[in-house]
Amino acid sequence: GGGSAGTAGTLALLLGEGSKRLPQAIIIGVKKGGTRALLEFLRVHPDVRAVGAEPHFFDRNYERGLAWYRDLMPRTLEGQITMEKTPSYFVTKEAPARISSMAKGTKLIVVVRDPVTRAISDYTQTLSKKPDIPTFESLTFKNRTTGLIDTSWSAIQIGIYAKHLENWLLHFPMGQILFVSGERMISDPAGELGRVQDFLGLKRIITDKHFYFNKTKGFPCLKKAEGSSKPHCLGKTKGRTHPDIDQEVVQRLRDFYRPFNMKFYQMTGQDFGWD
Repeated sequence: GGGSAGTAGTLALLLGEGSKRLPQAIIIGVKKGGTRALLEFLRVHPDVRAVGAEPHFFDRNYERGLAWYRDLMPRTLEGQITMEKTPSYFVTKEAPARISSMAKGTKLIVVVRDPVTRAISDYTQTLSKKPDIPTFESLTFKNRTTGLIDTSWSAIQIGIYAKHLENWLLHFPMGQILFVSGERMISDPAGELGRVQDFLGLKRIITDKHFYFNKTKGFPCLKKAEGSSKPHCLGKTKGRTHPDIDQEVVQRLRDFYRPFNMKFYQMTGQDFGWD
């Protein structure tokens, strides 16, 4: 039967019982949207078991086969959900067909965030690894004088959500995809988590009792992380300070993304309030 694992269940897991199952739900995107936060928040739920690292199966490791993939999964008991997250799936051409051929009924979660701040966050992450890359401004434009934006730069490409979504809708019905607002995950984590638990068919166990707002970090943290009694904030690579970007460039990007955002709001029936 379903329901929480309970004591017998915990014992079964300690004894190495339970079995590895292919994920019934996958967080497929987007990079720098808040996917790590969502996964860590969800792991508080007793009926969610998730892979910690990003498997990158449907984009980089597909040749290794489903048995390899399944072996990466944690053991679960009856009624528990197996999950993984790899944010690059959302922009991978082959991923929708591949996931669909694994299991047509797989539930998909996409954490989205204002494409402009997402792009700056993406750049900030790269900058922390390669301090000598060109400026954000120079990477944004094909030609600064004409103001032509370089849509081939991945930091910009990823944020054209409507375009990527069309690819997924060829293989999945809209009802099987949940769009989570990265902004609301910061302003109202319990509210967004409520939507996610409903979508996954889980009891609403994660509530505002689980969160406190960390003013230094600028985002919510867990009062108790999974399997621990200590409070837990995301690591130091999360919530990095963004470099100051020329306001004119930011405005130019806002104008560039606006029509795509509008299309995305129409497709999803949700206004994310980015404009």
